[in-house]
Amino acid sequence: MEELELETKRRRTFAIISHPDAGKTTLTEKLLLYGGAIRLAGSVKSRKAQKHAVSDWMEIEKQRGISVTSSVLQFDYDGHRVNILDTPGHQDFSEDTYRTLMAADSAVMLIDVAKGVEEQTKKLFHVCRQRKIPVFTFVNKLDRFGKNPFELMEEIEQVLGIRAYPMNWPVGIHGNYVGVYNRQEAQVELFERDGSHGQSVLPSTMGNVSDPAFRETLGSDIHEALCEDIELLDMAGDAFDLEQVKSGELTPMFFGSAMTNFGVRPFLEEFLKLAPPPAPRLSNEGEINPTQEEFSAFVFKIQANMNPAHRDRLAFIRICSGKFTRGMSVYHVQSGKNIKLAQPQQFLAQERTIIDEAYPGDIIGLFDAGVFGIGDTLCQENMKFSFQDFPAFPPEQFARVQPKDTMKRKQFVKGMTQLTQEGAVQVFRQRDSAVEAFIIGVVGALQFEVLEYRLKNEYGVDLIMDRLSFSVARWLVGEESAIKSMKGIDSGMIIHDIKDRPVLLLSNEWAIRWVSERNPDVEFLEIPENSQGI
Repeated sequence: MEELELETKRRRTFAIISHPDAGKTTLTEKLLLYGGAIRLAGSVKSRKAQKHAVSDWMEIEKQRGISVTSSVLQFDYDGHRVNILDTPGHQDFSEDTYRTLMAADSAVMLIDVAKGVEEQTKKLFHVCRQRKIPVFTFVNKLDRFGKNPFELMEEIEQVLGIRAYPMNWPVGIHGNYVGVYNRQEAQVELFERDGSHGQSVLPSTMGNVSDPAFRETLGSDIHEALCEDIELLDMAGDAFDLEQVKSGELTPMFFGSAMTNFGVRPFLEEFLKLAPPPAPRLSNEGEINPTQEEFSAFVFKIQANMNPAHRDRLAFIRICSGKFTRGMSVYHVQSGKNIKLAQPQQFLAQERTIIDEAYPGDIIGLFDAGVFGIGDTLCQENMKFSFQDFPAFPPEQFARVQPKDTMKRKQFVKGMTQLTQEGAVQVFRQRDSAVEAFIIGVVGALQFEVLEYRLKNEYGVDLIMDRLSFSVARWLVGEESAIKSMKGIDSGMIIHDIKDRPVLLLSNEWAIRWVSERNPDVEFLEIPENSQGI
């Protein structure tokens, strides 16, 4: 088997999705611990002290204890090259998560054992289903009291419409769990409580469920309950079918606790066996196969100022086909220019390594002088195709922003431009306005806070921010004269996006319907033309 095919087959590139506080950053960190990428995990609970999760690098994330940007983390385990895309859990940053899912081949859905399937989980699961990527479920926080595992299975099936197949099963009664039962191996793994609060790899004991010694160790009540559960699962459950997993009809389900490392290693090993390697990608020229010789990639994230000392800006690209080599020249479809990729980097959060080569499924960072945009395609010059459009999302909250100090106008414009290119906010202008200001559109209010924080700390600009009462945006398509003479928009505002397309802001959906009925010559679009949902 040739090198390109071999390297592609051993890649596993996945995103972790969940509702806020389900333990996503902790699980990411523990996968790194078991992968040998870090020696000691900094407990996320001790954020008030000096330790912070490895994947949360932005200062505001450390202060608030949330992830607001997607981290890219890579390590090797058991012959596989693992690329983890750790996405923001907070719903206010769902755009970044959706874009990151475009770069993933599968997803790990994290569910809190006490809370079950929550709102943000539903939305993100829907995106995975639309993209037809396999979803693996990790039920977290088994070190705490939670729902009955059978209840959780039923909830996943009813709420998300996907059947769940437990790969392992928690051993214990009423939320007091001591280990997991591996259904394939018919083995119990008991975890020792070592008092390190999950900072190091947990020792464990393996054995067969029918072994009398295990009955004695577990106690007869727990042993009998486990045997009954196993019998129920075997009688009532469907057979495991990998093809159904790949087609998104079945989710393999694992139980554990990321905080205490309970069940993490069995999950990682089984996941790497079952998860798919990089798949073909859709372009305007048809499918692009990962093992074809010609290099191709797309930009799914741009991040400015990852290293405040250098004020740098990085474009994260997902390699889709061919072998990447340092210093290679590629064609940038959107600018129509050839670009030399001179300093490619791979990441363990803030720790970077210059790399010489990479393969399909790998995520690399490129220094960007403002050339790249989200969704851009890189390929060989003789190919000249574009990967399918990235999702665009209508903003739901708006504010007018301007610098407090008019002398800092230049830094303000630079900061706003860079954050727009990152996709952190959507920027609009109001024509013929007496005030020289930007109108900012966001999906969630926390994005305003991050905007304010980053402009102050990265560009030295304090903002005046006036929140607007609009909650609905529609892109307008029609003759210029028809748009200028629109009826019934007195309570709204017409602004223009960065491509100078007109956008109408109104207070609610009812107002949009009322205006659209009175202006039949104008089309009202939720997302601009040439963009598409996932």
